Amino acid sequence: MPSLLPLLTWLTFPVYVWQGLTVRRRIVRMLPAEGPVIHRIEGTGDPINLLVLGDSSAASVGVESSERGLAARIAHRAHEATGRPVVWRAAGFNSATAGRLRDHVVPNMDPGHWTHLVLTVGSNDAKNFHTGARFNREFGTLLYALRAKWPEARVVWSPVVEMSLMPALPPALGRILEIRAGLINYWGHRLCLERGAVPATRLPIDDPVAGFSLDGFHASEAGYDRWAEHLLPLLLDTRITEA
Repeated sequence: MPSLLPLLTWLTFPVYVWQGLTVRRRIVRMLPAEGPVIHRIEGTGDPINLLVLGDSSAASVGVESSERGLAARIAHRAHEATGRPVVWRAAGFNSATAGRLRDHVVPNMDPGHWTHLVLTVGSNDAKNFHTGARFNREFGTLLYALRAKWPEARVVWSPVVEMSLMPALPPALGRILEIRAGLINYWGHRLCLERGAVPATRLPIDDPVAGFSLDGFHASEAGYDRWAEHLLPLLLDTRITEA
């Protein structure tokens, strides 16, 4: 079970508000990447139909071209690993939370035939101080909606990265949001196991300077490529298990 630390972060709420407003005033405002959000890579065999659904990371905010973003990088790595054709779609929405994806995105999407689905959500829930109970309810029902709409898809959820390492965040704010992220990741992991999705491990951040874009919050080209590399074995289920 989560510790008492998430409850204690409410005592730091004035610090969160003050430093959060300061960050909002000075942060570089970046738009979703330009370029296609649906694309096909030719190959041989049965196609991998990849949907990357979620927040601004799914929209490849932080890079100029969608070809350098998360969906495209996973698609290219999947093609290189298998030789199969890959159809990919990036369905990313700035400020999206689990509840917003559930209520406003999934119901309005063309069903398609997605065989692999990467879900990037949780950062805004942590940033917005959503409680564990709220995230439990909204993320849990989002997973229900995804399983109902794409029952045969392999769904992989990428948890919130270590927010204390984000260059845009002052140390105190980073520590506060890292505690909130821990709460989100705890419930997200449990719900994935309960409801037919696969929780990934956290993306390691070895070099925050190289891994984040100019705004210090979203991934850079190198960050998205490393993220794709991290998720691919789990998405294709090619992990090597130790004896």
